[in-house]
Amino acid sequence: MSRLFRARHALAAGVSLALTVIAASAGRAAEAVDIELVLAVDVSLSMSPDELDIQRRGYAAALTHDKVLQAIADGVHGKIAITYFEWAGSTSHHVIVPWTTIASPADAERVASQLSAQPPNSARRTSISSALEFGADLFAESQFQGLKRVIDVSGDGPNNQGPPVDIVRNDVIRQGITINGLPLMTNGGLTSAYDVDDLDQYYTDCVIGGPGAFMVPVNDWSQFPEAVRRKLVLELAGPTSRQWAEEEALHPPIVKAQATPVYDCLIGEKLWQDRSWMWDNR
Repeated sequence: MSRLFRARHALAAGVSLALTVIAASAGRAAEAVDIELVLAVDVSLSMSPDELDIQRRGYAAALTHDKVLQAIADGVHGKIAITYFEWAGSTSHHVIVPWTTIASPADAERVASQLSAQPPNSARRTSISSALEFGADLFAESQFQGLKRVIDVSGDGPNNQGPPVDIVRNDVIRQGITINGLPLMTNGGLTSAYDVDDLDQYYTDCVIGGPGAFMVPVNDWSQFPEAVRRKLVLELAGPTSRQWAEEEALHPPIVKAQATPVYDCLIGEKLWQDRSWMWDNR
């Protein structure tokens, strides 16, 4: 057998193997779910260890709540796919719960156990834009096919690192992804010159977007578990559902994305630059 023939034979075998792998991957149908949900949770140093713990416990309690489980059961497929990651600065992203399904109370309890397995770690700066980019990339790793895709981002301050948040927000929306928000106006941690009083308006104009986008503001940490529960029910049920109407009537406010933003979406970056001479861990 000549050297040229052997080379051609090896090349043909390699191509055949590659085509086999591609065909096998294509043949694996993605699992159908009602929603692919990315939970993106802020762990910047502006929050105290107690507040970080409240966040974890709040999400665990919400995911196992009867109303959330009922909203899941009422879906077309009766199951959802979620992943949970924590973020701070532009390079700080830690997946705590990889993509998994919730279709029963046992599934929800399993996810809640993952959230409580290890304590959260905080990090410097606040990059909502990088969190949105990371969250959007997670959908490429999903083995699920949802009727809708949502990034659910919570945070206690404006973007002050990474690309402009509204530009990234628009890029994510163009991928068919909806972004909902949970602005934390609690001011219980290391408050600083980088806070904005109307963080809910900032989230409305600069962060959330896409079909049916909304945000639920949190003004006190005591409100957090209930706010997370409400947000999950609304995301799972959708704006035309009975559950949405009930939540909106009983527990206002639910703020939807505005067609014409008026907020300065670079406020966080400007505050950081104007106070750059001050040391701050936010």
